[in-house]
Amino acid sequence: MAGREKRCTVWLFNHYAISPDMPGGTRHFDLGRELVKRGYEVTIFASGFDHVTHSYVKTKPGEGLRVGNYDGVRFVWLETFPYQRNDWRRVLNMLSYGFNLWRHHRKFEPPDIIIGSSMHPIAPLVGWWLARKYGARFLFEVRDLWPQTAVDMGAMKETSLMAKLLYTWEKFMYQKAEKIIVLLPNAREYIAGKGINPEKIVWIPNGVDLRRFDGKKLDPSSACAKAFAEHRGKFKVVYAGAHGPANGLDTVVEAAALMLQVDPEIHFFLIGDGPEKERLMKRAQEKNAFNIIFLDPVPKNEVGAVLGESDLLLFCLRTLDVYKYGISLNKLYDYLASSKPVVMAGQAVNQVVEEAGAGLVVDPENPEALVRAILQIKQMPPEERKRLGDNGRKYVEKYHSIEVLGEKLSQVITEVLQN
Repeated sequence: MAGREKRCTVWLFNHYAISPDMPGGTRHFDLGRELVKRGYEVTIFASGFDHVTHSYVKTKPGEGLRVGNYDGVRFVWLETFPYQRNDWRRVLNMLSYGFNLWRHHRKFEPPDIIIGSSMHPIAPLVGWWLARKYGARFLFEVRDLWPQTAVDMGAMKETSLMAKLLYTWEKFMYQKAEKIIVLLPNAREYIAGKGINPEKIVWIPNGVDLRRFDGKKLDPSSACAKAFAEHRGKFKVVYAGAHGPANGLDTVVEAAALMLQVDPEIHFFLIGDGPEKERLMKRAQEKNAFNIIFLDPVPKNEVGAVLGESDLLLFCLRTLDVYKYGISLNKLYDYLASSKPVVMAGQAVNQVVEEAGAGLVVDPENPEALVRAILQIKQMPPEERKRLGDNGRKYVEKYHSIEVLGEKLSQVITEVLQN
């Protein structure tokens, strides 16, 4: 940005963006902070109603909006309609985000760049419209191949009216964007298959702020610290992330029940939240898997300290056709950054754990194979487990450091502005 008289103003529209004091993925805050370091002014427009806890976290009912600043990145928290499940209220939540985005955008300096991020259609659509209004440049970020992922998961029929509408929206956004930012390594193939020029497509995967993993200590009063202390001396197998349909955590519950018969010194910690959590807890009780403990999610800035207390980290996926385009999940890069060995139960075109030499990969939805892999890691000499963890750390330092990815995004923006 050196030499610019006016700082480049970037607006980033992501309904579900979060700040570092909240649990979840902080992709846009992290990238925004990197842009700020390079002289940009960055504003993220997000919902003040939290998708995970289904509660007002950043705004109060009737407040309209609230503005916060985190390391130079401005967040505009918009009041949106509350909901508790995936029903018509969630649709109103999405629509209210778009309405309030349109209603309040005039209160802020006009943008040079607008990045509209999926997964739901409102944020990118409003982003494109406002880019036209202001004469700004529009970039479309595809965090998930929507609606294809929903179709592959069986949540939506490909021939349904909703799917057809979303496929139409998807192609429209691809056509209107000057650049398409994708997170999945092979998403270019999917998008180009819809008649889109592949030169418009840029791969910027998820990454990790390595500073969150260096020298961090776990607060001894936290629920995670107390749980780890209670099971001191056990071999701690940790999963930290969403408890949703795509995460395949039934396999972990089944594996834990089997493990009791093989090695009762291994204990499982499932940290996070999601629509499947209550059912998984009941399932663990039914299986008498008392070697599992379920814990609440932790803020992003505490994840490094939590993972650092583990002996082994678990990464699980269901079998889904969409993974042929690859994966780019925040928790996987967090795992690797923690310098701990990883067992992945899943199949994707990019087998990151194998590529990094950071652990073992087994077939998805196969609890017996998962048990064998965990035992194999446990039985390794400590120096071998350390070597696997060090391999993972080196891999993310080279390919998924947020500094590297932030520079790539800055280059994309510069190219668009100079075009």
